[in-house]
Amino acid sequence: MTEKNLFIENMKRRTKKFAVDTIKFCDSLKTSKASAVITYQLVKSATSTGANYRSACTARSRNEFFSKMCIVVEEVDESEYWLEVIKDTKLSNNLAELERLTKEATELAKITTKAKNVVAKNR
Repeated sequence: MTEKNLFIENMKRRTKKFAVDTIKFCDSLKTSKASAVITYQLVKSATSTGANYRSACTARSRNEFFSKMCIVVEEVDESEYWLEVIKDTKLSNNLAELERLTKEATELAKITTKAKNVVAKNR
């Protein structure tokens, strides 16, 4: 397997793990009307990150890859936003997991933004 293929497979695993871990984390949030809305939004964006990354990996053209990567960047950024809202509103008692997920969202955003920007320059 090439280095590129290893990277792609690692990112597929990583974005899926981010989604699964986010779902589990959301189940631990304090119960309230607000947390229900935030949970829905966060689960949507976190799962969309991985799903759209996988879709980008099967793109039929550079333009399609770029389009899908734009969605990935938007979704992971949205996930980071909702995690920040959870922190600011103190909806979680699990601060270590909240911090870990926020760090992972930030790292995924940096990686996917770079990939998107490289493709944008070479279109």
